[in-house]
Amino acid sequence: MPTLIPSHARVVIIGGGIIGCSVAYHLTKLGWTDVVLLEQGQLSCGTTWHAAGLVGQLRAQESMTKLIRYSTALYAELEADTGLATGWKQCGSLSVARTAERMTQLKRTAAVARAYGVACDVISPREAGDLWPVMRTDDLLGAVWLPGDGKANPTDLTQALARGARTRGARIVENTRVTAIHTRTEQGAQANGAREVSGLAWRNKEGEEGTLGADIVVNCAGQWAKAVGRLCGVTVPLHSAEHYYIVTERIPGVHPDLPVMRDPDGFIYFKEEVGGLVMGGFEPDAKPWGMNGIPENFEFQLLPDDWDQFEILMENALQRVPALETAQVRQFYNGPESFTPDNNFMLGEAPELRRFFVGAGFNSMGIASAGGAGMALAEWIVAGEPTMDLWPVDIRRFARFNGNDTWLHDRVKETLGLHYAMPWPNRELDSARPFRRSPLYGLLRDDGACFGSKMGWERANFFAPTPAQAQIDYAFGQQNWLPWSGAEHRACREGVALFDMTSFSKFLIKGRDAQDVLQSLVANDVDVPPGTTVYTGMLNERAAYESDFTLTRLADDQYLLVTGTAQTTRDFDMIDKAIPRDKHCTLVDVTGQYAVLAVMGPRSRELLQSVSKADWSNAAFGFGQSREVDLGYATVRATRLTYVGELGWELYVPVEFAVGVYETLHAAGKAFGLVNAGYYAIDSLRIEKGYRAWGRELTPDTNPFEAGLSFACKLDKDIPFRGRDALLKLRAEPLHRRMVVLTADGATDRMLWGGEAILRDGEPVGFVTSAAFGHTLGCPVAMGYVNHPDGVADAAYLTGGTYAIDVAGDLLPATLHLKAPYDPRSERVKG
Repeated sequence: MPTLIPSHARVVIIGGGIIGCSVAYHLTKLGWTDVVLLEQGQLSCGTTWHAAGLVGQLRAQESMTKLIRYSTALYAELEADTGLATGWKQCGSLSVARTAERMTQLKRTAAVARAYGVACDVISPREAGDLWPVMRTDDLLGAVWLPGDGKANPTDLTQALARGARTRGARIVENTRVTAIHTRTEQGAQANGAREVSGLAWRNKEGEEGTLGADIVVNCAGQWAKAVGRLCGVTVPLHSAEHYYIVTERIPGVHPDLPVMRDPDGFIYFKEEVGGLVMGGFEPDAKPWGMNGIPENFEFQLLPDDWDQFEILMENALQRVPALETAQVRQFYNGPESFTPDNNFMLGEAPELRRFFVGAGFNSMGIASAGGAGMALAEWIVAGEPTMDLWPVDIRRFARFNGNDTWLHDRVKETLGLHYAMPWPNRELDSARPFRRSPLYGLLRDDGACFGSKMGWERANFFAPTPAQAQIDYAFGQQNWLPWSGAEHRACREGVALFDMTSFSKFLIKGRDAQDVLQSLVANDVDVPPGTTVYTGMLNERAAYESDFTLTRLADDQYLLVTGTAQTTRDFDMIDKAIPRDKHCTLVDVTGQYAVLAVMGPRSRELLQSVSKADWSNAAFGFGQSREVDLGYATVRATRLTYVGELGWELYVPVEFAVGVYETLHAAGKAFGLVNAGYYAIDSLRIEKGYRAWGRELTPDTNPFEAGLSFACKLDKDIPFRGRDALLKLRAEPLHRRMVVLTADGATDRMLWGGEAILRDGEPVGFVTSAAFGHTLGCPVAMGYVNHPDGVADAAYLTGGTYAIDVAGDLLPATLHLKAPYDPRSERVKG
């Protein structure tokens, strides 16, 4: 065996591209020096070497922006740390707008950037031309300028990170491929019989082979990450697609300090290189590659030129930079890269295999993301849980069915182009759909449902007057569906509405120790009588939210857990890990076994009473109670809950009875004005009522005191729960931010979407987390956190300022509410 490869390592990293080297660098900086990195070819030989090297700081989420800003800071100091040049240059970047819609989007971007602390200015076409003199500007409406953005040399960055890792003790072995991954039954006191990684087998190009034991394996294999995952039963949903750019000879007027320039309406970007230009882009209809797998020896290789596929980019580039008409093309690059189903990369421990981590699928953003992503993944490995909100890139946002090759092939045609597609606030992807369908899908479609997609589920967003009208006319203002969704909203407030919520994630937790396991896991007290439903949060060690859900006790030894649609894999994984081997407790995913029909509104009791002999009165069926009832020909579980702020019940129906129950309800519902309603109405209803949503108001960086949900935390339970110690410390400290509701009173023609900056007395103090048009209130309504970092965010501070919401640079006056502006005492919920 070569002496370079030991028999065992604490961490083995597979893949020597920029992300693998970044993980190694950051692990060693954290003191984990027993690290081996295996690269099947040479460092950066896969996709890193042909990356364009653009580093743009701003992302849709604050946590993702923090990662990229960390990258820029790291790249600026890496040469001093390692002695190797990285090619990092803070040249700034321009994004230009050809259309009014794009200009609105850029203004929204600038407002968010300023609130994030990212320098960003909205500038005129003339000012953009001064910064980029070889650009045509007479067809532009404006631009945004981010002076802190830059570019770097991908190969040099990778080598610098590798040297930093080596200097601190990591071993980096090239020309060595992983041929197998070894697993075993999990070891340790907290083990519960799951599989964990134990090592791997390798073979080098000289024909030598061997095994390497490992406590932790990190899959950073780039385009090969899916194949590496399949060696051990781990799903890594990515697919390669061809990605193109050209490099020109010198062009007059192009100088070394020229900023990066993006023209998203033309799907293109530019950067300076040796006096010429690099021009590439992200065409709307991409060309997938590697359907039969990625060749092992695809090192420092390119695919054949495809000028036909490149034509749309070239035409737009000629419009933007007329000098390209006569410029000589030095080289055409067709370098495939890997893309994910949602255009975000993947980080984290695989749910199928303990101690097996993934950092892959960087969607042509690997250079910008690698510094921060490597840091975040290294911290996750060392701490045992994420140290910040990584939900947008958590690998557990996907499920095993997302690994279907045919589905990935069809989806990646669209996802590559998302880089420069208009980021409408409620944009839905069109490709590879429909995917997962409720048993009511056909009935809802025929009633005019316009479907969105979440975790693969087709979900009715709203109902149009006819199926032919069931589409979204995208805009940043009010959209075509608003009156239709408004009618659904009012029907729920005034009469009765039916929501198909089948996509809820549903788990059974059963066994004689189920109660004790849950008591140690969740913040609320679940020692309740059978037939009782409890709302609770599941916290991390920092006392911030990893999830929130309801638990219904079905029997002494059995609970039904209902959580969000997107959280199936993640919540199941977190709960499963928390069940010790010596506890008699089993977790079962029953999501696909039950449809959920939510009957909501002040007339819901009358409707349900008309089709069931059960007693639905307040005295017999109080809020938070759950029981089996006969409804028509079916026996269903009815749970009295609401997420819309009205009297109502959720009906859990075996899927084979779902159509019958739906038909029964609609036949009887005619007398009560029953209407179908969608998720857009759910959002507007719950925001008026101030109900929080995980991933928006509740995140792994948000605690219950800030969120106003301390009532659902029982700190005096006999069994300590995860995060309790941190929560006790937080209780003794002043709050520096609070969840509030804001209304734009009188702004009947305006629309808020979420993500807008909140200003207090003209200064940014937070962001809108959720927003909708409140049809009951008659104005836009928003939820968000107001920060007071240098003081206490108490009622006096919160109510003592003048508020506005920055809507693409236009300040919309807003009224702050400490309690929900609709039914603050929840009298309507009590029925």
